[in-house]
Amino acid sequence: MPPDATSHPLNSLYRDHHGWLQGWLRVRLGDRERAADIAQDTFLRLLVTRRMPEQGDGRRFLAQIARNLVIDQWRRQRIKQAYLDSLAALPEPETPSLEARAIVIETLMQIDAMLDSMPAKVREAFLLSQFEGLTYPQIAERLQVSVSSVQKYMLRAITACYQVLYAE
Repeated sequence: MPPDATSHPLNSLYRDHHGWLQGWLRVRLGDRERAADIAQDTFLRLLVTRRMPEQGDGRRFLAQIARNLVIDQWRRQRIKQAYLDSLAALPEPETPSLEARAIVIETLMQIDAMLDSMPAKVREAFLLSQFEGLTYPQIAERLQVSVSSVQKYMLRAITACYQVLYAE
């Protein structure tokens, strides 16, 4: 270990707060192993992003990251379960391979993240258009905005979809 590695702020943060964070998560999740995993993922997130809390703000900062990780896991599980439930309704010959399932679940997660990152009105306009089949004037009326606003919302939403599709 390099001599200055022990003085790195992340090392101090880990030493001072890891036990507390793991206990805090264990109480909230009721699962020792999951709490340990999320505590480790919290510090891994800090290592990757290189963001550190302000002095004296370590526990609040760590708790917020851990909360976000728990929410991400919950959302991923919810999406996966909804997909698996829909597969269970298919006749056996139509059931996709494990590889195809993994690809679909990953795509659904990307779509969910994309929708979550959109401003509320952009997301609402997109969903009304795509899932309810409403026209732009109908969406404008429902959202109480102008048709030109709906056009801007849809352009933004379609651009986000394009970025998800062609990001690589």
